[in-house]
Parts: sequence; C-alpha cells; structure tokens
Amino acid sequence: MSGHPFGDDLPPGPVNWNELLPEQAEEQWCALDAWVTWLRRAYGLSPMEIPPFWHRHDELVWELSALHQHWLACYGDGAALSAPIQWHRDFREARTRLREWVAACGTDIASDRPTLNPTWPGEPPTDADADADPTRVLTDRAADFRATVEADIAVREATLEVYLTAVREADA
Repeated sequence: MSGHPFGDDLPPGPVNWNELLPEQAEEQWCALDAWVTWLRRAYGLSPMEIPPFWHRHDELVWELSALHQHWLACYGDGAALSAPIQWHRDFREARTRLREWVAACGTDIASDRPTLNPTWPGEPPTDADADADPTRVLTDRAADFRATVEADIAVREATLEVYLTAVREADA
C-alpha cells in the first residue's frame, strides 16, 4: 500500500510531536488526517470517538497518532499474520480512551472549546482561561485543519529559527 496518503511510505515508529521539524510535522499531519478520515468512515465511528475537530486537542492527536503508527506496523510489510488481530484488540481499548478524551475535552460535531487545563498556583493563565467565550462554533473542518497545521508549522519554524540563531551566535 506504499504511496497511500496514510503515511505508509514513512517508516512506522513512535511519533514524538514535540520533536518534529516543520517539514516532518506537515508530513505527519497530512498522513494522520488522511488515516483518521479513513478510520472513522471504515469503522463508522461517531463524533463521540473521533470528533471533527480532533486536531485541536493534543490528547486526541497523540492517541490517534499512536493508533495510526500501530496500524502501519500491523499492516505493513513483514508484519506477523496475527498482527491485524492485535491491532483490533488494541483499537477496542483505544476507542474507550477516545470516548473518555472526547468527553473530557468537550468537543462535538459542530462546536469546540479548548481542553480545560487547570492552572496551578504560580502559573500564568492559559489561553483558555483568558478567553471569555472559549466555545467556538466551527463550520468548515477542512479549513480549520489547514489553519491549525499552518499555525503549528509557523510555531515550529519560529522555534527552529531561534535555535539556529542561538547556535550561529555561539559559533561566532
């Protein structure tokens, strides 16, 4: 299935979203979005398991990304014949966790709010704390996904530039 938009041409392995370079992140986002779209349609998953705005919630991104990588390993070349059965066992467990994550983060079919993240004493308020009306009505999932990915890439590029500038200055 190489060349499929699911990221099959990427080597399967854990994706640490915290360490991806801008190009890697864009590639992973696109592969994950294509796979999540396939997954929800192939298995008839409800928005209580995979909501349209899953990409706005780190907990869902990490869970779905891990599930995606597991799927790539279980259905890739060289996988054991029993690997797909193991994937389905793990998928059943992941569906329970997905429902818990979705219930906790409060996203649904047409609206979304940032995941509640309590501020600990001495910490600055989070974006959600500063937002007077954190619930957003969202109408175009594809446009929202593109905007989210573009914002993520911009932050990664800025972070990388700060790092490279510091390295250049240290070498000078």
